[in-house]
Amino acid sequence: MSDAKPLSVRHAQGMATRRAVLGGAHVDRAQALTTPFDAPFQELITEAAWGHVWSRPDFTPRERSIVTIALLAALGQDEEVAMHIRATVNTGATREDVREALLHVAIYAGVPAANHAIKIAKKTFDQLDADAAFGGEEQDVR
Repeated sequence: MSDAKPLSVRHAQGMATRRAVLGGAHVDRAQALTTPFDAPFQELITEAAWGHVWSRPDFTPRERSIVTIALLAALGQDEEVAMHIRATVNTGATREDVREALLHVAIYAGVPAANHAIKIAKKTFDQLDADAAFGGEEQDVR
């Protein structure tokens, strides 16, 4: 992307927010995997999702995290659920917050969606606990 047009202020804000939520190492890996094919998509999500929605002041990062996990679980977006559960270490959303969000998913989006998301959450929390115990870091990139 070295010969691309200068990126917007919204992109810079989005990248800062994305790093704060997902962690610098995660974002660096995602950026390193960006190709000319998906560069426009990466710019879009950085500006729109991270620079506009996630950077708005009316919800805290914790609140956005809870809402995002519930929505992704309701939509069956398994990899994204796991990624955003990992991000709770940066957003301040607790395991109890995640549990309560998934209880809402069960009622408003269906028990199967919540059941599956709970399995993903348990596995992801176990991985986070193992990483913390051994000083490791997650490897999934998006």
